[in-house]
Amino acid sequence: MLTEHVYETLFILDTEQYSRNPEEVSGQIAKAIEELGGTVRVSRVWDEDRKLAYEIDHHKRGTYWLVYYHLDTERTKDLNRQFQLMGPVIRFLTVKIDERLEEALVNHALNPPKPAEPETKPVPAADADDVFAEDETDDDEAQKEQ
Repeated sequence: MLTEHVYETLFILDTEQYSRNPEEVSGQIAKAIEELGGTVRVSRVWDEDRKLAYEIDHHKRGTYWLVYYHLDTERTKDLNRQFQLMGPVIRFLTVKIDERLEEALVNHALNPPKPAEPETKPVPAADADDVFAEDETDDDEAQKEQ
C-alpha cells in the first residue's frame, strides 16, 4: 500500500566538501530521494558556513541545506540510511509535514524573506565650535585646580 507524505529534511553539511563542489553534494541528496521513488519539491542552501553551537565530529562550521519532498512512508527508513552514508552529511533531521502546510512552506523556501536592515537613526551633527569649547573648558578647569 502506497502512503506518500511530504517531508522536510534539514542537513548540516561539511562546509569544505560543499564549497568544493556544491552541485555534486546537492545532487547526491536529490538522487537518493528520487532513487527511492520520491519527488523533490525544493532543494536549496539555507545558510552557508555557519558556526555550529558545538563541535560535531571535529567540525566547527557547517552549511545548512533544506529539502522538501514527497516519499512513500515505507521508504523513509531506507532514505535515512542513505543520508547517514553520505560523506558530506554531518547531521540531518527529517520531519513529516502536514499536507495543508506544504504549499506555504515550499513557497517560503523558494522565496525566503530578505533579512531586515538594521534601523539607523541619524546622529545630529555636532558643531565643531561646541566640541572644542567643551574640551577647552575641561582643560582650563584642570589647569586652575593645579
